[in-house]
Amino acid sequence: MQSKVLVTGVAGFIGSHVAAHLLKQGHQVVGLDDLSGGFEDHVPHGVQFVRGSINDDALVNRLFAEHQFAYVFHLAAYAAEGLSHFIKRFNYTNNLLGSVNLINAAVNTGSVKCFVFTSSIAVYGRNQLPMSEAAVPQPEDPYGIAKYAVELDLKEAHEMFGLNHVIFRPHNVYGENQNLGDRYRNVIGIFMNQIMQGQPMTIFGDGSQTRAFSFIDDVAPVIAASITRPEAYNQVFNVGADKPYSVAELANVVAKAMGVPPQIKKLEARNEVVHAYSAHDKVQKYFGDLIKNVSLEEGVNRMAVWAKKTGARQGQPFEGIEVSKNMPPSWAKLLK
Repeated sequence: MQSKVLVTGVAGFIGSHVAAHLLKQGHQVVGLDDLSGGFEDHVPHGVQFVRGSINDDALVNRLFAEHQFAYVFHLAAYAAEGLSHFIKRFNYTNNLLGSVNLINAAVNTGSVKCFVFTSSIAVYGRNQLPMSEAAVPQPEDPYGIAKYAVELDLKEAHEMFGLNHVIFRPHNVYGENQNLGDRYRNVIGIFMNQIMQGQPMTIFGDGSQTRAFSFIDDVAPVIAASITRPEAYNQVFNVGADKPYSVAELANVVAKAMGVPPQIKKLEARNEVVHAYSAHDKVQKYFGDLIKNVSLEEGVNRMAVWAKKTGARQGQPFEGIEVSKNMPPSWAKLLK
């Protein structure tokens, strides 16, 4: 039997992939996106697309009243950890208050069986390696703070109103449909876009910082399947790759996939968590049958094929910087 499902951020990277899996499961999918970070041509065929913002509480309330959603996948966010220090108001408005609009509507409608939320390993902060769901979050940037606040609000909404939820903490996800023109996030997309424009790949600091880069096919199927596994309800899961790589190592992998010799330009180091990777014992226990463990080389090669077909995108500087103090010099130049 088909269920009505809302997917926010459906024109974005993760949202478009999760929506495609939900359609395959036979659900009726309504997709909400303001196209601030995604593209309408990425919305899967079969999705009822609504252009609008989660910050528009009147629109959100109307959609919930009209469709009586059984499930909500809240995947919309402006996921730029480093930039979030300099756009605090924008960050909290979009990543926290917009989420509250959805939670309020889900509670008031009363039809929602489960609210699925993509948080981030940014909630952990630093020095908690490997990052485990059992650790107490200590976010160090406004993006991570906002994500953790939504997690806590969902916990409260379950205890107070009985709203079930599943929280995922994905990390460094990459693959087809990523916004290649984004200057501030998604390092693999940034590298590929720079290569296609004949520019060197830019690395903050010496490139020794490590991340576990996660291919979309190891993330989206898990998120989409969560509503079918009640044993996962009201729990938190890390989801993504196990093996960390340095950014310098990543640059070589990307250059090889794009068929060019690696050319790297090192920029002044920025204030960021140096090492970030998580444990996945829990998600393996609940969703291990869906995880393919796509290697970095395979995933980057697959994304490179797509990127070459898509072509380079001219990214725009973020408009509306609220605090410019201590910005990385390469970002500060964009303000001039």
